Amino acid sequence: MTTISTETTPAPDERLYAEMGAFIEEMTAKGILLATGGLEPGGVRVTSQGDEITVMDGPFTEAKEAVAGFALVEVRSKEEMIELARRFRKIVGDGVSEIRQVFGP
Repeated sequence: MTTISTETTPAPDERLYAEMGAFIEEMTAKGILLATGGLEPGGVRVTSQGDEITVMDGPFTEAKEAVAGFALVEVRSKEEMIELARRFRKIVGDGVSEIRQVFGP
């Protein structure tokens, strides 16, 4: 037996697209936006304990949150990054954004 779901996800409104487009354009013009992208919800988890290495395909049932995407930015301070994250959250609405510093050259 095959069932067809009639539930649909509402399309994001045009205001969201316009505000996010302007925000991305501004960060690009300032030279601070290095990359953006979406992340697939499943992923692969590789864990180790002693000599045992386990590889598990997602999605992971214990995960309470899903990471949908990322933005890689180059800013001068933690405060500047927090301000960008505040602006982003005001545009997209309720949710959680996590800030992590990237180390390297």
